[in-house]
Amino acid sequence: MSRYVLALDQGTTSSRAVLFDERGSAVASARQQFTQHFPRPGWVEHDPGEIWDSQLTAARGALERAGVAATELAAIGIANQRETTVVWDRATGEPIRPAIVWQSRQTADLCDRLRERGLEAEIHTRSGLFIDAYFSATKVRFILDAVDGAQARAERGELAFGTIDSWLIHRLTAGQVHATDTSNASRTMLFDIHRGQWDGFLLDALDLPAALMPEVRDSSGEFGVAGAQWLGAGLPINGVAGDQQAALFGQHCFTPGAAKNTYGTGCFLLTHTGAEARPSAHHLLTTAAWGIDGGIEYALEGSVFSAGSTIQWLRDGLGLIKSAAESEALARSVDDSGGVTLVPAFTGLGAPYWDQDARGLLTGITRGTTRAHIVRAALEAIAYQTRDIVECLADDIDTPLDRLRVDGGASANDFLMQFQADVLGIPVERPRDLEVTARGAAGLAGIAGGVWANRDEFAAATGDAGDEATVFEPAMSAAQRDELYEGWKRAVERART
Repeated sequence: MSRYVLALDQGTTSSRAVLFDERGSAVASARQQFTQHFPRPGWVEHDPGEIWDSQLTAARGALERAGVAATELAAIGIANQRETTVVWDRATGEPIRPAIVWQSRQTADLCDRLRERGLEAEIHTRSGLFIDAYFSATKVRFILDAVDGAQARAERGELAFGTIDSWLIHRLTAGQVHATDTSNASRTMLFDIHRGQWDGFLLDALDLPAALMPEVRDSSGEFGVAGAQWLGAGLPINGVAGDQQAALFGQHCFTPGAAKNTYGTGCFLLTHTGAEARPSAHHLLTTAAWGIDGGIEYALEGSVFSAGSTIQWLRDGLGLIKSAAESEALARSVDDSGGVTLVPAFTGLGAPYWDQDARGLLTGITRGTTRAHIVRAALEAIAYQTRDIVECLADDIDTPLDRLRVDGGASANDFLMQFQADVLGIPVERPRDLEVTARGAAGLAGIAGGVWANRDEFAAATGDAGDEATVFEPAMSAAQRDELYEGWKRAVERART
C-alpha cells in the first residue's frame, strides 16, 4: 500500500510541495517563487498560470529530491492562500483576468457601496465575515465588471470562479472537477456557514450567478484525480483546506479552545470552537475550521494583514536588511526600539479594527534613530498585532489562553518569539517541525486516503505539538508590557486618522 502523501502548499509569494511519510515526517520539499504584481497603489495581483507552473515545478521537485515515484503516493493534499480570486473560461481553462490577491484593496469602493446599502449586519450573520476587500466576493464582482461581456458569459454558465484551491484542482484534473472545500468557501463572503451552502441572498447582493460557483465538499474527501501527465501517475486529491485552517489541523487543534498563530505573509490566529459557530464581540471572524465526516467544525479568527510582508518591506522597500534572517541580529543589537513604533497598515488594518483606509505609520523618530531601531520596531509590531487579537479572543471564549502554539516562516525568529511571549505574558510554543500547514493538508488527505484511520491516529503518528518544541517563557514585567502596549495603541489611532 502507498504510504506517502504529497502536500501542495500554495502561498502568497511561493508555491511549495512537501512529501510526508506515514509517520508524518517531511521526507523532502521544494519551493518555487512567483511574481507579485502591483499595478496600482494598494492593488496586488497574481498570474494564475504562473501559480500553476510554480506549483507543478515544486511538486515534481519534491518527488525528485526524495527519489519517490508517483506510484508510491496514496494521495495529494492542498493548502492554499485564501480569498485570492480567479475567474476562468470553462471551455478553454484560461483565466479571463489576473487573480486578485487577498491583500489587494482594489475593491474597497465596492465594499463601501455594500455598507451604504445597509447590508453589513446581514452579511455578517450569514457568512460570519465583515464587509471587506479582503474577501473574495467583491473581487469576483470586480473581475466581471472589468472584462467586457463577462457578466453575460457568467450567467450563461461559461465562466467559473474559484479560490486558488479550486484553480489547482481544475488544472490537476484537466477541468473535470470544479470544487472547493468548506474552509475556503467560508472565506468568500458568499457562503452560509450555518447551513453549509452558497447563499442566494449573498450572491444576489453582488449580482453573481450561481453557475459561477464551485461545488463545496468536505475538507477531507474526494476532489477528483490528478492526471498522470503531471506527476507520472493518476493520483487522488483527498484533502483541501485554506492555509490557516490547514495549519490549525497540522497543529492538532482538534478541541475547543486550542489555538495557533501562523506568522506568514500575514499573521493569523485561529482557535477551535467545535460544532458551534461562535460570534465575536470584538470583530473577530467566525469561520469554518474544516468540513469533515459530513459536518462543519468552526473557529474564531483574527487576521493581521502584514507580518512577514513587513520584514520583506524592510528588505525590498527600504533596503535596511539584506535578508529576513538579518532582522533578528539587528533587533538584538539595541536594548529597545528607542521610542520608535511602526504600524504596518500597508493595506489597511485587519482584526480587530477592520479599517481599510488606515495606512502605515512610523512614529517616534529622532536624530538618534538607527536602522536597528526601525527593524526592531517592525518585529515588535507583529507581536503587538497578535496581542490585539489575543485580548479579544480571551474575552470571546471566556477563557484566557495559557499558551500560544506558533508556526510559519517568521516564527523561526527567536527575538520575535521571545518578544511575543513577553508582550502576551504567556509561553509561546514553537514545534520542531514548522511544516504544519503542509502537514495539515497531508493529514486531511491521508485520512481520506487511508494512510491514517482518523485524527487521533494522525496526531499520534505526527507527534504531539509539544514534543521537542521550543518554549519561550515570558520574562517581562506586567507593568512594562502594558506600558509598551499602550504606546502601540496610541500609534494605531494615529494611523487610522
